[in-house]
Parts: sequence; C-alpha cells; structure tokens
Amino acid sequence: MPRATNHVDVAIIGAGPAGLTAGYMLGKEGFTVTLIEKDPHQVGGISRTVEHQGFRFDIGGHRFFSKSREVVDLWNELLPDDFIERPRMSRIFYRGKYYSYPLRAFEALRNLGLWQSTLCMASFFRWKLFPKREVKSFQDWVVNQFGARLFGIFFKTYTEKVWGMPCDAMSADWAAQRIKGLSLGKAVLDGLKRSLGLNRRPNDGMETKTLLESFRYPRKGPGMMWDAARDRILEHGNSILMGQKLHQLAWDEAGGFWRVSATDAEGRQTIIRADHVISSAPMRELAARVHPMPASMPRAMKLNYRDFLTVALMIRSEDLFPDNWIYIHDDRVQVGRIQNFRSWSPEMVPDESLACVGLEYFCFEGDGLWSSSDADLVELAKRELATLGLCDPAKVTGGAVVRQEKAYPVYDDDYAAHVEAVRGELESRYPTLHFVGRNGMHRYNNQDHAMMTAMLTARNIAAGARRHDVWAVNEDAEYHEAGSEGDDAGVAAALKSERLVPTRIADKRAA
Repeated sequence: MPRATNHVDVAIIGAGPAGLTAGYMLGKEGFTVTLIEKDPHQVGGISRTVEHQGFRFDIGGHRFFSKSREVVDLWNELLPDDFIERPRMSRIFYRGKYYSYPLRAFEALRNLGLWQSTLCMASFFRWKLFPKREVKSFQDWVVNQFGARLFGIFFKTYTEKVWGMPCDAMSADWAAQRIKGLSLGKAVLDGLKRSLGLNRRPNDGMETKTLLESFRYPRKGPGMMWDAARDRILEHGNSILMGQKLHQLAWDEAGGFWRVSATDAEGRQTIIRADHVISSAPMRELAARVHPMPASMPRAMKLNYRDFLTVALMIRSEDLFPDNWIYIHDDRVQVGRIQNFRSWSPEMVPDESLACVGLEYFCFEGDGLWSSSDADLVELAKRELATLGLCDPAKVTGGAVVRQEKAYPVYDDDYAAHVEAVRGELESRYPTLHFVGRNGMHRYNNQDHAMMTAMLTARNIAAGARRHDVWAVNEDAEYHEAGSEGDDAGVAAALKSERLVPTRIADKRAA
C-alpha cells in the first residue's frame, strides 16, 4: 500500500544540476516542490562529488565557466564563499611525451622525433597531393587534412575510445566543426620561421581562439554546489525523496493533475500528486513509465547512451603530472583520460604524501568493463599506469571505482527523429510535462546549459505558459571555453554552451 499521498505544485524527477536548479528557482517563487532521486545518498547526478576515505572524486571533471551571467550569478548565490581559482591545463599523453591540447602541430612533430615526423610529413604531402575525393567520414576528413599517420597517432584511438564507434563510421561534418583552425602546413611553416628568428609570434598551430587559462572550482568539488542547492530547497520547506525510483507517471484527467509514484529499494511506494512534472530522467526511462503507454514508446527504446567509470588510485608519490587531466592517445591501454584530483583542488586529496588520480574508461552498461568487479578494475588501472610509464604499481596504496550510467546520450542513426517523436507526442498531449537537462532532452550539453533549461522551465511554469522555447537553447551552437566568464547576459548566452557531438554517416544520408 502507498505510505504517503500529497499534492504539490511541481514534481521533479532527478536531482542533478537541472532538477536541483528547477527546484531551487521554483521554491524561491513560492511554489511547492518535491524532487525524486533514485540515488539513496547523493544529489548532483554526474556533477556530484564522491568521497572515499577522505578523498574526493569529480565524475568526469567540471570546470565552472559559463558565458551566461545568469548562470554565474546563480553559482555565486549558492556558493558565495567556496570558489577557488584554478589553473587550466590539459594535455595529450602519447608514448611518454606530453603534447599541447588543442594540438600544436609544430610542437607535435618536434616531440615525435626526426624519423617519425619525417614519416608524418611524407604522409601529409601524399594525402594533400592525392586526397580522397568523396569525403564521408571523420576518418576521411582528418586523413585528407593531416595525413594517415598523424590521424592514427592523434585522432583515431582516443576518439574511438570515447564514442564507442569506428572513425570511419562518424560523419565528416563533425570533424570539420570540431577541428577548426588547425592547419598543419601553416603551423610547420610558422615553426620554421620562428626557429630562424623570422617569426616571433607564439606558434600554436591555431588560427584563432585562446582557451581560458584559469577557471573557478568549488574547493571540495562540484558536489558542494549541488549539496548547497539541496539545502536551499529544504529551507524553502520543500522535499527531496532520496533512494526513490520513478515507477509510474499517470495523468488524472478527472482531477487535472499528475499522479507520480516512486518506489524504494524495499519496494515501498510513495505517491505524489502534482500540477506539473519536470523530468531530467533519461528520456527512454521516462517514456517507459508514462501511463498510458505512449505510441512513441518503441522509438524511445531506441535511444542509446554511453556509460562511464572512474578508477581512482591513491599513490605514494608526488603528483604524476600537473594537469587537471591528460588525454591518453595509446592503443595499448583502454583508459581514455586520467585526472589529477589535486590539480582541481588541494582539498580533494587529504594526504600530502599521496597522489590521487582517476583513470576514466568509456564503456556501455553491461559490457566487459562495466561488469568487471571493482578489484579487477583497480588491477587493470594499475597495469595500465605501468604500461604508460606513469607509475610503479607497487606504489599504489588503494583504489575505488565510481560508475556513471548514461553519462553521454548517443547521437546515432535516427536519434533526432526518435527524440522529436517522443517529445512531440508527450508535450502536445501533456502541456504540464517538461523536459530539462542532458538526459531529459537527450542532448550532450554542459552543466550551465542544463541549468539554463531548468531556469527557463521554471519561468514558464511561473508564467503559466511556454513563453520560452527550452528546446531552442544552444541550438546549432558551438562549445568553446574562451572569452570572459559571464560576459553575456540573458537567455542567448546559453546558446554558446553546447558541445559538438559526432553523428554516424547514416544520419547524413537519412537527412
């Protein structure tokens, strides 16, 4: 039997950045709100901070930078005294050497050595003289631009680790957008001029765009932000149901309200009545729980996700590298990226005699990596650090594993049509059902974009009408960590926060 029944203005599914932002903003306006979160212990979703024996782990790394003044103001409102300024540093690690990220072509050739760089240049000129005429894939585009050898070293391995599909299946359009301004020929010419004293401009191989050199970060990790949002929501007199998984979402036609049921680990059920529902849950999961079952349900089930896990190792050593993280371009190992948690904040690592790094693995839920035991994953991480020459496994004093399901919505084949079908049916049938955030909208976006979708949704609810098109936020935009934080105001600033995502070649044919 249900153990509680109550009626609120808004029920929010998911207590990640989008859900918590919506709950906080609505609470400030006097709305009654209940959030439902399946994690029994933590809020924050992929932006949470996990603690293990005093060590703190950021899930994926979260730089607090936004061009939106509204988002920056909200961060400052929630954490007025806990931000620190941190240097930004991320490099590529390949065969024992570090390379700037974004790639500096002349530096890369210099680090590769005379023989390897000669082969790279020979490959470059071969493909410039005889390029592939019909460019369909990411691989085609990059090989034409840089040659097959540089493609194999600096583009193929890491890209395939992250996205779980071969480079020859990814659209060339993504490559053209993602690798703007990098010209190997110009970079080499500038580098030679510089070495002869004929060019004193810094050679970075890029036409434009300088990444920010520092960023703000909560001193104990991004989870501080979302714990603060949780506390403010509770101070407003609203509630967050932890350890509760959405069971069913049904519209009561006679009563004119939503009946939201959730269950805990013991199967006990809670029922909430709500005038509005905001969902940041994965669209596939939400559609499966709407009653009656939507006609678009088969399309929702075709939406896919890329999952992610971090193996954190404590090492009796100085920090292995000064970067926030390094990108691993090495096909001998499965790890894609390695974080140095102390470089994010000294307070993430409680013991000055220990280094703490997080090896990040991109996978699919249920595959070999995801299903491995924590002990086996720790051993794998130790072996891979040794293979890379970064650490003696004997110096590892402990480890922990953090899994993050549905970390990245996958843009495969007909995903856009599936999203539009689900959204079109549910929003037209239920005007009081709202989609927000990365998984709620099946969009690979940043934390600030997720917050902006929630802020606009809260405004729509307060106004009693959909005055703001949440789905237009960051449409056809680019993501660049450049410029000054908060230098734009209003909704339009959110248009600058979306990350570029590869699509399969089939997507382009279908279009």
